[in-house]
Amino acid sequence: MAKMRAVQVTKPKGPFELAEREIPQPGPGDVRVKVQACGVCHADMYVKEGLWPGVQYPRITGHEIAGVVDALGEGVKGWKVGDRVGVGWHGGHCGYCDSCRRGVFELCLNDRQVTGFSHDGGYAEYTIAHAPTLALIPDDLLAVDAGPLMCAGVTTFNSLRHTGVGPGELVAVLGLGGLGHLGVQYAAKMGLKTVAIARGADKADLAKKLGARVYIDSTAQDPAEELKKRGGAKVILATVTSGKAMTSVLGGLAQSGKLVVLGAADTPLEVPAVNLISGRTSLMGWPSGSSIDSQDTMAFSALTGVRPMTQAFPLERATEAYELMLSGKARFRAVITTGL
Repeated sequence: MAKMRAVQVTKPKGPFELAEREIPQPGPGDVRVKVQACGVCHADMYVKEGLWPGVQYPRITGHEIAGVVDALGEGVKGWKVGDRVGVGWHGGHCGYCDSCRRGVFELCLNDRQVTGFSHDGGYAEYTIAHAPTLALIPDDLLAVDAGPLMCAGVTTFNSLRHTGVGPGELVAVLGLGGLGHLGVQYAAKMGLKTVAIARGADKADLAKKLGARVYIDSTAQDPAEELKKRGGAKVILATVTSGKAMTSVLGGLAQSGKLVVLGAADTPLEVPAVNLISGRTSLMGWPSGSSIDSQDTMAFSALTGVRPMTQAFPLERATEAYELMLSGKARFRAVITTGL
């Protein structure tokens, strides 16, 4: 049978290994995608380190996939060979639980599947995806840009549009990394008064370039106080992984404001109950979205010019891409390309 190159993990905490695997065949309801690009996400660590329950090895991880439909399984409708598609975190669902019946497929209660976790993902030249999880990539969006939008993009865009915040209202984005640099762009393009919060004066120019009207250096200023001076934030997108940093901005929420947690914090958040009560503020999280949410994200990005800042690596340098991401030094999304 024909072979493909893939980067796999054979055991928990094992290294990434470049391997030759048989090109997979799509089963009923599935499609085969020829991978062109796959973003490297911090969540890939859960597969590599064996931190995600139930992962079976060897496993090819990667859930920020952009490619082309290469083959159709039996019964697939609505897609054809040659379609440009993205595959994200949402890798499958049961279709009949309460969450699925409400259209919240990514929170399926019975058979929630995650691309690159439950089944092989995008660190390879080909991957298999369930047809309902595909998102159409606009013609004018490059694969290297579309890949990161399938997780980092949809997480920031989808969470922001579901907060109820309106044009002209103040929104703050905590962090200017892989998620944050997209969050600032989306907030600005949605017509929101956008404030970026990060560490160091050197990030001010980047924040303004991305669309922020105001930049707050958290090493020199108190973010909560600075937000209160401006009337408070209706929404704060917390894209960092520091629980301490998230806690520090809670006081900057406006009445009925929301802190939306997108980053997996390293320590628990400390939330004074009196602040929640007196300001009617709230704390919520957001887990990416379904395939149509990813498609909406890419359509909005193509229309408004939102793009991730990326560093591309060939498949054989996947370890380097992963380690750069893990170090926090990637500017801002590491992307593996297959050369196809």
